[in-house]
Amino acid sequence: MPEGDIVLRVARRMDAALAGQRLVRGELRWGRLGDTDLAGAVVLGNHPVGKHLLTRLDDGRTLHTHLRMDGSWWITRAGEERGADRAHRVRAVLGTERWTCIGRLLGMVDLVRTRDEHLVVGHLGPDLLADDVDLEECGERVRAQGDRPIGAVLLDQTVVAGIGTLYLAESLWAHRVHPLRPAREVTEPVCATARHLMLRSADSPLPTATGETGPGRGKHVHGRRGRPCRRCGTPIAELQVGPPGKERPGFYCPHCQPA
Repeated sequence: MPEGDIVLRVARRMDAALAGQRLVRGELRWGRLGDTDLAGAVVLGNHPVGKHLLTRLDDGRTLHTHLRMDGSWWITRAGEERGADRAHRVRAVLGTERWTCIGRLLGMVDLVRTRDEHLVVGHLGPDLLADDVDLEECGERVRAQGDRPIGAVLLDQTVVAGIGTLYLAESLWAHRVHPLRPAREVTEPVCATARHLMLRSADSPLPTATGETGPGRGKHVHGRRGRPCRRCGTPIAELQVGPPGKERPGFYCPHCQPA
């Protein structure tokens, strides 16, 4: 699932195409919103909140979208869509006279009054990539989870928002913290590290959790089960983290991150 760095990259690209511009196309192909036409509204900006994206309009409404596992926003010059805007996987089309943004396989689509954005993102914890995020508060929120495993806590978007399995693995590896350590015992600044890694990735030409962009160099541990740890050479291990029925893979080095 795309994490905070990817959503920030998407917001920046969509701002470059849409911000300050009037929509000539505003189609939502999502359930009861199928008859909605956003054409005529001016896009004020695209605001990421954790893994969610808020596209604010000058008519007092906000389009809320979430990429989930397979979603994406594809941007092309207006008139060069070549049928991509009519594909059955398209959930939203936002277009100006110059650019067309096509939302494919979006996992969530809502249209709310801007003053009611809390209805769709109010349940989230602090956004780790927000300019004004209080990292000390984030650390306190994490430790307040008590005996819950730190891996499960970092994936809980109601505690802090933006981290998925990639930055869970990379942030804990950076501090040599095992994914099953009780959250109350984690004094290392894992939230600050996750923010640093995600911002660096968002600012890089290509997404990268390590700062490197060469083949196979973008991750230290995530998705590398059985391959040597890039710090000590021990084969990377995998376990499941999260509540029953919602477990997600967690990768770690058994030597660098002892239980």
